Amino acid sequence: MKKFYIFISTISAILGSAQEKDSAQLISEVRIDAYKKPTAFISSTKSVSVVSEILLDQNPPERMLESINQIPGARMEERSPGSYRISLRGSTLRSPFGVRNVKVYLDDFIFSDASGNTYFNVISPELISRMEIYKGPESGDYGAVTGGTILLKTADSDKTSASLTSGSYGMFNQSFDFSKKMDKHFVEVFQNYYQTDSYREQSKVKRKQLFIKDHFKYSENGLLKAMLLYAELDYQTPGGLTLEQMEADRKQSRPATKTLPGAKEQDAGISNKMLLAGLSHEYNFNHNFSHFILIQGSYVDFENPFITNFENRFEKNFALRTHLNYEKNWKNIVLAYRFGFEGGINDIIVKNYDNNHGTEGNPQNFDKIKNTSGFYFISQKLNINERLFTDISLSLNSNSYDWNRTYPESENGTVKYKNQWLPNFGLSYLLAKGFSVLAKAGKGNSAPTNEEIRASDQRFNPDLRPEYGWNKEFGIRKQFGNIFFAEGNYFDFRIKDAIVRRQNQAGQEFFVNSGATVQKGIEILLESKKFNLKNEIFSFFKFRFSGSFYHFKFKNYHQNDADFSGNDLTGVPRTTINSLVNFVLFKKLSVDYSHFYTSKIPLNDGNTVWSEPSMVANMRLNFPFELDKTKLNLFLQIQNIYNEKYVAGFDINAFGNRYYNPAAKRNFIFGVKADF
Repeated sequence: MKKFYIFISTISAILGSAQEKDSAQLISEVRIDAYKKPTAFISSTKSVSVVSEILLDQNPPERMLESINQIPGARMEERSPGSYRISLRGSTLRSPFGVRNVKVYLDDFIFSDASGNTYFNVISPELISRMEIYKGPESGDYGAVTGGTILLKTADSDKTSASLTSGSYGMFNQSFDFSKKMDKHFVEVFQNYYQTDSYREQSKVKRKQLFIKDHFKYSENGLLKAMLLYAELDYQTPGGLTLEQMEADRKQSRPATKTLPGAKEQDAGISNKMLLAGLSHEYNFNHNFSHFILIQGSYVDFENPFITNFENRFEKNFALRTHLNYEKNWKNIVLAYRFGFEGGINDIIVKNYDNNHGTEGNPQNFDKIKNTSGFYFISQKLNINERLFTDISLSLNSNSYDWNRTYPESENGTVKYKNQWLPNFGLSYLLAKGFSVLAKAGKGNSAPTNEEIRASDQRFNPDLRPEYGWNKEFGIRKQFGNIFFAEGNYFDFRIKDAIVRRQNQAGQEFFVNSGATVQKGIEILLESKKFNLKNEIFSFFKFRFSGSFYHFKFKNYHQNDADFSGNDLTGVPRTTINSLVNFVLFKKLSVDYSHFYTSKIPLNDGNTVWSEPSMVANMRLNFPFELDKTKLNLFLQIQNIYNEKYVAGFDINAFGNRYYNPAAKRNFIFGVKADF
């Protein structure tokens, strides 16, 4: 209660302070990219949030949890260091780890594979300069997902920087970033190395990353882009604990049982080597017509010694996106059309062996899986007198799997899902400068990923069906003078055949369709400008406050003889409240003070086990100074200031009640960043 009082008091004190205006850009004037459909945020027809530089600065070197969790409707979870989930409006219902049912793009390129799985954890937060998060179906532009879409942006201006960071639990991070415009080229080279022993036993992490891009403006009308990303990620997985085990020793890894060895004994972990390369080309034929195309390929070498088996995965991916654009401007009307296609092929060889204490033993099952997916899309964007904005789109989506078991016996099969027409309608109206209303409706469809069709129980599940449903929402955005920006959204999303994760006695996962869900919620955001107090001691401040208030329920969900209809949706908190306060002392020392409140969470479909609510606070202190022509920034991050005993990512529907992955208690990170 004391922690909550401190949190509310801090916000109240700021809201009650009278400050002068700042001359910087209004929040409502921020522009979003919307994958090459740029528009002002205030007039956007999409349910979108922007993760700015000040939010990205809150992240420790290994993850983007702190910045994403400041976004209403978005939630990133950490089961253990290196193992993350991203939920947009409850979409982690089906994700034991990794990112599913959320489409991710990196600049022009498609970071998710053809089946919808994304290795989000290979990306260093320091590579990303900006993020756009689209909540709910955006099928007309991004295809068949029900969760949402994330656009990751890398540097777009000249800079040369290097950073060194060290912290608790043997954490060390080093990065170098160089980006510069050279004649007709804009080049970026980014390199990162990170390692930590982490808080728990059996949870070491090591990551190496190299990113290179070149934007070649070869003519007034043509732009050619090339990108190469290589990453190596190795992390140990300590496994989930029961409540009794967590209370006895939060740092322990999953212990052995009478029938199964423990995580440390089996050296449980994941090794992921990923190479992604691509080319994109934009050409403007004239003021009205333009064309875009990208081709890309990736290779993944994935190794996972688990409690019951040792899995090797070799993945080859190919993807293509192209669209033709037409735009016509009249005196008070702008009309734009886009017609295109995006598709991909995901070829996988997966081999499972016995796990002999972290080494391959006798073979269990060898399989080949091929996923082919794609969608044609057409969209119309209309702007009337800079007041009425519409975005109407339609996509035709296809998805299929071919699988072939080569060991211990030969068998094969094909699953082809019915093609889906997915419409999307968005409308916004500018009632006055800095004041708009938004209404939208869209249908989403999300087929099982390759790791759901053939889950860790090593069985093919051809009966698993795509989930689908309609999302409807209404929103208001209001700029109060040059001081505050407020946004509120109400949505109602009805999903049928929702995909839910389950575990067998060996801890292996499988997936089932759970009938239907009714997901209703309110999301709010209040953000201020950076105010100049013109005071020698307390010089500047800025604040941000966000909240998500959900009423998510199962509908018509029966599991054997149990009826879960009316239960709360598993793994989704009813309430999250987040804040970030930034203030500057003595015109030099910058302090970021953030809070994350999460209400209790149902941990199984029966709602018989719930987590405890948590309040986690972090603080970051930045002290910039100049040394000759080099700008240095010394920073200290204090994570979990209140020393809260909490869990940052639960194992939902876990067999044996092993729901808990304890997060670190109070810890420290110290670093320096140099801008040359």
